[in-house]
Amino acid sequence: MHANGLKKRQTIKIDNTKTRMYINLFKTFFKIGIVTFGGGYAMIPMIEEDVVRRNKWVSKDEFIDLLAIAQTCPGVFAINISTFIGYKIKKTPGAICTALGATLPSFIIILLIAMFFHQFQNNSVVAAMFAGIRPAVVALIAAPTFTLAKDTHINLANCWIPIAGALAIWLLGVNPIWVIVAAAFGGYIYGKYIKPTE
Repeated sequence: MHANGLKKRQTIKIDNTKTRMYINLFKTFFKIGIVTFGGGYAMIPMIEEDVVRRNKWVSKDEFIDLLAIAQTCPGVFAINISTFIGYKIKKTPGAICTALGATLPSFIIILLIAMFFHQFQNNSVVAAMFAGIRPAVVALIAAPTFTLAKDTHINLANCWIPIAGALAIWLLGVNPIWVIVAAAFGGYIYGKYIKPTE
């Protein structure tokens, strides 16, 4: 009886720990989702702060890999990155918690805006607020770009790769997926045939 009672208490403790983790995942991404303006890429610095630095749920290298995967997959980036991080931490339940946390705030806000849009669509105060938000969004997107460049060891020898990719997309209208495929193929060739001989 004592052994069964101890085993039951241990099981309850494990379940409570899992539940708290799921709640923390949801709360973390809900908080990120509710203050993010400018799309999924603006979430990157906040996700990195909470997931990598503060809670240490994933390492810096894992975070960069998950970003790369999220960017190459079809669909909304915010949902992709939150789902991949949640799955990395707590498999399918974790992915559900993070995806819901990241998307619910925008869903609720857009729903409220749609309900009351006609009341403030021509409001000068609201227009001024959004005009002020736009430059900040540029900074939110630019900041993680420079951070990722540093973390992925972009230097004078390989800086031509992101520059060439950006020019191909902006000036030539190349589909980003082909830039990703070309970069992946180039990385494979370099890692398999060139780097071992250096």
